[in-house]
Amino acid sequence: MTLLGHDRYCDEIVAQTDRLRAVLAGADLSVTVPSCPDWTLGQLVRHVGAAHRWVEEIVRTRAQEEIPDEGVPEFEGPDDSDPAALAAWLAEGAGTTAATLRAAGPGAGVWSWGWERNAGFWARRMTHETVIHRADAALAAGVPYEVDPAVAADTIDEFLQCMTFAPAAGDPEAAELRGAGRSIHLHATDVPDAEWLIEFADDGFTWRRGHEKATVALRGPLTEVLRVFYRRLPADSEPVEVLGDAKLLDFWLERASFG
Repeated sequence: MTLLGHDRYCDEIVAQTDRLRAVLAGADLSVTVPSCPDWTLGQLVRHVGAAHRWVEEIVRTRAQEEIPDEGVPEFEGPDDSDPAALAAWLAEGAGTTAATLRAAGPGAGVWSWGWERNAGFWARRMTHETVIHRADAALAAGVPYEVDPAVAADTIDEFLQCMTFAPAAGDPEAAELRGAGRSIHLHATDVPDAEWLIEFADDGFTWRRGHEKATVALRGPLTEVLRVFYRRLPADSEPVEVLGDAKLLDFWLERASFG
């Protein structure tokens, strides 16, 4: 399921990066990112910018196999000593990546690790990579975080698609997401039809959009449901609520990790 078109994804890579750059204005780049404690804010920014440039290289060259980091021009970016240069590097990379993806079109065949090997996969992936790491940056900087409802809903859709694919890709923790007779309901209380049902079976799980009773429900504003589901916010945070078997939600959150 894809809610947004290719051009919108290309637009969002730039827009989300601009909003990330706004978070950085005046922020301490040496602060630890609570949701990614192995990184400082500066390292988080360089991770995002490097991912953009890596994807741009893959799509521009129509690579049919993974490109190593050292094969990507300007991959590392400036250090924390010049925040303005770092912000400019981030903006340049996002703009170039979006332009390359737009020119290629969604059907251009390129290497990816996912279920689709085309530029469309990467446009969507880089949109949501930036959305989620903007949440990390906002948390580190102590500033508010909001996401457009259509983008937030598609971020959850893509996350679920990634987790469905993960066992086949060799993720041992994702392979544990099984056990018939259990289900999880995600319910955004502020956006119509933004609801999901995850149903476990003996051989894995399936998901779909919909409102149905489940073993456990995670309810709250869409942005906050997204942050909890991506492990950027504890499940007991306000204003979300967990109804039912909270241990099942914990079981999911401990094993479903991406981005």
